[in-house]
Amino acid sequence: MARFGPLVATGLRDVTSDPAALDSTGFWAVSADFEGGLVCARFADVRGESVPAPVPGAWHGPAAGDWTSSLDRAAYTEGVRRIRAYIAAGEVYQANLCRVLSAPVAPDADVDALTALLARGNPAPYAGTIRLPEHGVEIATASPELFLRRAGRSVESGPIKGTGRTEADLLEKDYAENVMIVDLVRNDLGRVCATGSVTVPDLCVVEKHPGLVHLVSTVHGELRAGAGWPELFDATFPPGSVTGAPKSSALRIIDELETAPRGPYCGGIGWVDADRGTGELAVGIRTFWIDRDEGVLRFGTGAGITWGSDPEGEWRETELKAERLLAVASGAYEASGGTPT
Repeated sequence: MARFGPLVATGLRDVTSDPAALDSTGFWAVSADFEGGLVCARFADVRGESVPAPVPGAWHGPAAGDWTSSLDRAAYTEGVRRIRAYIAAGEVYQANLCRVLSAPVAPDADVDALTALLARGNPAPYAGTIRLPEHGVEIATASPELFLRRAGRSVESGPIKGTGRTEADLLEKDYAENVMIVDLVRNDLGRVCATGSVTVPDLCVVEKHPGLVHLVSTVHGELRAGAGWPELFDATFPPGSVTGAPKSSALRIIDELETAPRGPYCGGIGWVDADRGTGELAVGIRTFWIDRDEGVLRFGTGAGITWGSDPEGEWRETELKAERLLAVASGAYEASGGTPT
């Protein structure tokens, strides 16, 4: 099954890794790993259905103290310093540095039950669930970030860069970071959109989300004739907001410094209605996924590093982004009456 906002899809028909299928027929749930793995699942039945209320005891999450990080504080802050050295050497302007958190999970854990908790404790505009255990996909996302929205030939992206507890926490560095990534997204969309059609309707708008604020921009374009989902993925993936600029240099640095694959974190998660020529994919941030092979629940968190970055400040940003979500997954959020502990 799959769940996106007020829609739920059931009756699995087929699964493919070919993005061209998204330009065929039917309703598809899409999970694209940061490393390039793609699962597209077509469903027979799609209906309106609100996310159900949490059922006490339905989700058996890890204890708050069970989480371990692929990069500890010392390794993460050293990574920030190394990225700043690369910036000083002119090799990159900005790079995202992420870490993956893991904790044991019960064999009967159901991501849809976690989705019910997230909808109450951390509502998000691009929340979604994809549950395909036989295909290795069990994801619950509370993403606030639009990767790609398509309506016919029109396509839009909503990169997020800049995070604070309040608007007063946003720094000059955050605005500069956002503008750099907007330029990257413009270039990405320009590879697949008609010449002159790429615009930026909104730049560095402050959006409020549970427990924090973000700077969000909007980039719009019109797909050139003959371009479809395969070309759109080729031009834009992985999302620029979670890689860096230039993207090729940032990806090389990410591969060097990060010690765990990101998986669906920082990938693309969402739906495509091929019959209507519409679709909406979120950037896979604020995302949980179950790794059945390892028996763990995973969650990713990270920050964009620029020359103006403070290593300890960037570590705190990763903690801020994870704090509320981990509390929800562990049950500490509800137990505290709605305040992360």
